[in-house]
Amino acid sequence: MSSQYRKAGKKEKGRILDEVVSLTGYNRWYAVELLGGDGRVIHVGRRVRLVGDLRKRTKRGRQRFYGAAVLEGLRRIWAIMDCICGKRLVAILPEVIPILERHQEIVLDEDTREKLRLISAATIDRLLAPERKKYELRGRSGTKPGTLLKHQIPIRTFADWDEKQVGFMEMDLVGHDGGDGSGDFCQTLDMTDVASGWTETEAVANKAQVWVFEALQSIRSRLPFTLLGIDSDNGGEFINSHLLRFCKQERITFTRGRAGKKNDGCFVEQKNYSVVRRAVGYARYDSPAQLRLLNDLYGHLRLYTNYFQPVMKLISKEREGAKVRKKYDQPKTPYRRLLEMPELSPKMRRHLRSEYESLNPAQLKRDIGLLQERLVKTAARRRRTSISTTIHQQTGNEARPV
Repeated sequence: MSSQYRKAGKKEKGRILDEVVSLTGYNRWYAVELLGGDGRVIHVGRRVRLVGDLRKRTKRGRQRFYGAAVLEGLRRIWAIMDCICGKRLVAILPEVIPILERHQEIVLDEDTREKLRLISAATIDRLLAPERKKYELRGRSGTKPGTLLKHQIPIRTFADWDEKQVGFMEMDLVGHDGGDGSGDFCQTLDMTDVASGWTETEAVANKAQVWVFEALQSIRSRLPFTLLGIDSDNGGEFINSHLLRFCKQERITFTRGRAGKKNDGCFVEQKNYSVVRRAVGYARYDSPAQLRLLNDLYGHLRLYTNYFQPVMKLISKEREGAKVRKKYDQPKTPYRRLLEMPELSPKMRRHLRSEYESLNPAQLKRDIGLLQERLVKTAARRRRTSISTTIHQQTGNEARPV
């Protein structure tokens, strides 16, 4: 529009200028400069002809204050300091630079050292933004949303949960994909009682509703208390008409957490790591033999965890400015917490005491260790077989004539 603007009269220029300002949002005087300068030809002497082109920009006239040497030193220190943020790094720079230089971890000239002493937290974050982006971790979730049936299941948050009555359990699935989400692989159904911390786990072949439902019934049959309520995430393996109908028939309260709010299931999320991941790790388990090993391991683990592993429960949390004070109760095993529950029947108390007296925690630990070794060996063997098959296929394809 610049050529039209320069050829137009005063009123037409005003109309074009109004249109440009409304389209771009530019300041009116800046728009005048753009329309009047772009494409304008200026003759300087007889041989020099200048044509205005606003698409071409001139280079910076001055050098960067924080040059390549500063950026390289900053990157090195940032990596050594575990890639902390700018506000934390700028506070430790005066202290850590002499230490690193004394141990010959970095070599800085006087100018670079002085600039690192003057650098601000915002500048650190700006300079390191490309490096930080390289190391961003992107989490993977195996939870696929359920159907519209979830609108029939009420939402609750962890603050609304009554943790004083035994029988209300949170449940979740832990996937054993080993970093490869393709195909079917084993899943662990993890259920944790909010009041006592009693935890039950059972492995299933995949996330199919039928296997999850069977595992839920199996866990329910061996619970030392009556199952009064279950709370899950929004995955389709839980949010389905079959489970909802079962809970209505058995008069079991069925609730769900909010989508994307893992803290709504904070009790079971803690057990996902402290019980499941610490016991079986992060390898891929996808064979029937591995499924049997997982459930054999969980059979010993439930006794070891519930009878001999004390847990602490948060009593209160108070905020004093930026400081948060947390108070916990005395550590007790889920077994001891259950015995303190008044709603536990005398028959079940006798059963728990009898089972407790028959257990040897040292033997349980040895049995768990043996099963863990077998599980790890099967995972390593299947991984080697998979790699060998892949290499064989690739070499066979390369050798095949075209």
